[in-house]
Amino acid sequence: MVPRPATWDDLGGTVALTERSRILVDPASRSRTSTPTGRQALPGPARETVQQLAMGLRAEIEQVTGLRLTVSSGPGKAGPGDIRLRLIDDEALGAEGYRFDSAGAIDIRAASTHGLFYGTRTLLQTLRATPGHPDVPRARSTDRPSQQVRMVMLDAGRKYWRIDYLENLIRRMADLKLNTLFMQFSDAEGFRLNSPKFPGLADPDHSYSRADIERLKALAAREHVQLMPGIDAPGHATVISDAFDIGFGDGADPCTGAHTHSHLTPDWILDITDPKAAEVSRRIVDEFVTWFDAPMFSIGADELPGQLANCPRVKRHLAEDPDVSTLGDMLNRYINTLDDVVTSHGKRSAIYNGSEHLAAPQQTVHPSVVFLTWEGTGTQPVIPNHDEIAIGPFYVTPNNYHNLYPDESWMYGTWAPSTAPDMLGSGLMNWADYNFWAQDGYFEQTMAAPRAILADRSWNASPTPGAVGDFRATVARIGDPPGIRPEPVTPRVDDGRPSHQWTFDAASYPRGWTYASRPPNTIMTEDTAGDLPGTTYIINNPDLVEGGVRGQAFRFDNDRDGVGFGGLDVSEPWTASAWVRLTARTSDQVLLSSRAGALKLQQYGTGRVGLTRYGVADYSFDYTVPLDRWVQLTWVAEPGHTTLYADGERVGTIDASVPLPLRSIGTPRASLRGDLDELFTWDEALNPSQVHDHFASYRR
Repeated sequence: MVPRPATWDDLGGTVALTERSRILVDPASRSRTSTPTGRQALPGPARETVQQLAMGLRAEIEQVTGLRLTVSSGPGKAGPGDIRLRLIDDEALGAEGYRFDSAGAIDIRAASTHGLFYGTRTLLQTLRATPGHPDVPRARSTDRPSQQVRMVMLDAGRKYWRIDYLENLIRRMADLKLNTLFMQFSDAEGFRLNSPKFPGLADPDHSYSRADIERLKALAAREHVQLMPGIDAPGHATVISDAFDIGFGDGADPCTGAHTHSHLTPDWILDITDPKAAEVSRRIVDEFVTWFDAPMFSIGADELPGQLANCPRVKRHLAEDPDVSTLGDMLNRYINTLDDVVTSHGKRSAIYNGSEHLAAPQQTVHPSVVFLTWEGTGTQPVIPNHDEIAIGPFYVTPNNYHNLYPDESWMYGTWAPSTAPDMLGSGLMNWADYNFWAQDGYFEQTMAAPRAILADRSWNASPTPGAVGDFRATVARIGDPPGIRPEPVTPRVDDGRPSHQWTFDAASYPRGWTYASRPPNTIMTEDTAGDLPGTTYIINNPDLVEGGVRGQAFRFDNDRDGVGFGGLDVSEPWTASAWVRLTARTSDQVLLSSRAGALKLQQYGTGRVGLTRYGVADYSFDYTVPLDRWVQLTWVAEPGHTTLYADGERVGTIDASVPLPLRSIGTPRASLRGDLDELFTWDEALNPSQVHDHFASYRR
């Protein structure tokens, strides 16, 4: 099972569910939603009654086994194959623990419906892992989590996530006994909560209305997942600054680029010297804290630039305000101002750590504020006098600049989750930097495995019994829980029309996204044929230059240059075509890449055009890209072989193919050197005439 139960005594043999099996609800428990009070109640209120839980379990068992069980709350005696659900007074089980006993009838007892629900997750996993699905191993277990908060975070400021994906994620989290979905609804590039109180702050087509949030909360309540919101301020706040003209770059005597991070403008930071900025911040928090019922609300507060202290506006404020003497004092007072709003609604504020590094002799962050600690290993608390949630080692930031993926072997085999009273739990963080328009499935493929590991380790902090490969096999054997909806599949098109076209001309961000960088950083490349725009990064990003094949082009001159798309690989057949003008040779130059494979302009070891299936082999065509002139290269792939064309003429075929990689242009260590223009992909293998006609269309 995932996660592993804290105890599991195998009694030998199995008990079978049959058409005569029943789900018996203890009459005294039928309408109860009991949740222990005090610190142990941190996961939040239980909103599902035992009767509702039983009805949901019946539907899930039917999906898994085909058996439609009867639900009864009468006094009947439970027999072998029956399932009995009971709430009991047992403080030792806490808010989420349960007792499982399948020696005869399958008896699940807990002190709250949280615990009962998790006991039914264990039951459903045993059914899914058993061939034929009707048998449950005879066993006894007393199970409760090691950590209270077991969290998955989504960057919903930079990226808009489809509601269907979010609902699937909630179901998958529940199956793994993860209890908190933290959605950071704002960042510099976007604000994703749409309230009529703040017209223009969020784009309605790329944000969540109150009705959307209620829909997600209703499902989350049934799945015992808390939907925890977050709004990041005073940094990471360009979209808010622009909406209300309250950034450090606004007004008279503004701060400048010298007072913030090198790739950003001063409007990236709300002007915390301005009472208007504080008032707007309070109004935003006061509005959106009421949309959610989770016990925590994040207000961000991270990465305030230290050089802001040198801005004359800040210096003047520090000289005139007797309550603050440093930038740290200003930040801590701002945090406390918003925390007062959060606590007035009976909740706790959470912030990312970092403020503790700024000198603050006059203002101290309120002790109730929870720190989301992205420094350290998560094996011990590091912020004195505050509760923490460890997030540092668990970053999924799948772009070629950060290139962060959790070390799954370390997480599973070495990491020791802290059970200290002031370490509330752990969280897997998914950041959408430079993948603003990525497909949801692109993140899902990189977060699924570490999410399962985090679920296992944060529920059961004891040493793991085997290798991470064995764990992955267990996860695969259990499979998805009931209720998962198939991901939308983009139809394959064979009408000769491209699926994507990136022109590499100057373009504005689409509606719903704010350009928050300082030019020429983080520039966009528009997809004029599809729905997968890309962005460059913040260091050594390619330049937009004149003199492209048509209009402008992107110029690459460093291995860290790249463009993030966040697309899923496309299986063969496919065609990809691009105009390139290389200016230098290096050992390895990548046009398109993913974690699985790449299209190469210069193949490692040969210097010729090729393709790579990572971990399998490199392949090369008998063609070397000339320097200092434009060449159109076209790869046409069918299962098992790929043909290369140069300037519309066939070069040759190799007996190998890879799925079309759409993660990014370049890799962290191998980008191209030169100019790139007019990159196309098709969901089909173009014939030689179509390839030639496409080339000829640029020479008329």
